[in-house]
Amino acid sequence: MKYSMIAMAAALLLTGCGLAETTAVAASEAETAAEQAKKGKELEEKVQRDIDAAQKAAADARAKAEAEEAQ
Repeated sequence: MKYSMIAMAAALLLTGCGLAETTAVAASEAETAAEQAKKGKELEEKVQRDIDAAQKAAADARAKAEAEEAQ
């Protein structure tokens, strides 16, 4: 009886350690995923700014060409 209680206590302690480690890993993965999402959003915003700038440059070039053609 005494040995079975010791074995059960040891099993519970080892199980607890595994759960704590699993929780720490899950929290770390969640933090990494959040950081990747933030970087993805920043990249999306940068790409949109670049597209907007390219469209403005193209529109300016067309307007300049049309103005020169009208003269």
